[in-house]
Amino acid sequence: MLRANLRLAMPSRLRVDPHPLLAVVAFEATLPRPLGEVPVDPALTALLSPTAPAPLRADPELRDRVRKMLRHGGYKPSGRGKPASEYLERAAAEGALGAINPAVDACNATSLHAGLPISVVDRDLLRGEVSIRLGRPGESYVFNASGQTIAVEGLILLADAEGPTANAVKDAQRTKTHPATVHTLSVLWGTAHDRAHVERAGEWYRELLATHLGAKTSPVAIEIAAVAS
Repeated sequence: MLRANLRLAMPSRLRVDPHPLLAVVAFEATLPRPLGEVPVDPALTALLSPTAPAPLRADPELRDRVRKMLRHGGYKPSGRGKPASEYLERAAAEGALGAINPAVDACNATSLHAGLPISVVDRDLLRGEVSIRLGRPGESYVFNASGQTIAVEGLILLADAEGPTANAVKDAQRTKTHPATVHTLSVLWGTAHDRAHVERAGEWYRELLATHLGAKTSPVAIEIAAVAS
């Protein structure tokens, strides 16, 4: 179980707006020390290779199902707006997928081998209620340090009181992990067809965090919001 003396209350549930094609797994992690002080484990970095042994693999049609799920709200997951897992796959194939920090590396290793887009954010940077919903008209956010933005209308995403903060394409700069990160929230963006695969990927991801970072993890229950009458 996660420690009780956190700076922000860690939610045991995550409200998710109804989505017929979505299967999501979420969990929180507490690191034993600030992320910048967690030593790099070469065994974890080695998993960023597409040929590294892994306990799960995506079936060939998963990519199309993920894109179909993202299109459900009207978003177009192509070009620069394609799922993050596709960027990782291409980078790994070109030998360009390198280490970032241990928390992100565990996320990327899972995403690469499972074929699923995954978000990881600093839990302490989230504000107020956290939920999963479709992006609203005109919503966008900065996703990197250079100030580039992504328009998220119609895209299923993680949001807090300040607005959208993460999705299956690009996560917001304002809640990304950094050297002082101690608590993280991870979201695996899967499809209803692949629910069992998404759950297995979440289990392996948590094992990686425990083994290579010494993190303690706890699942977040998914609560489907009632449809307004």
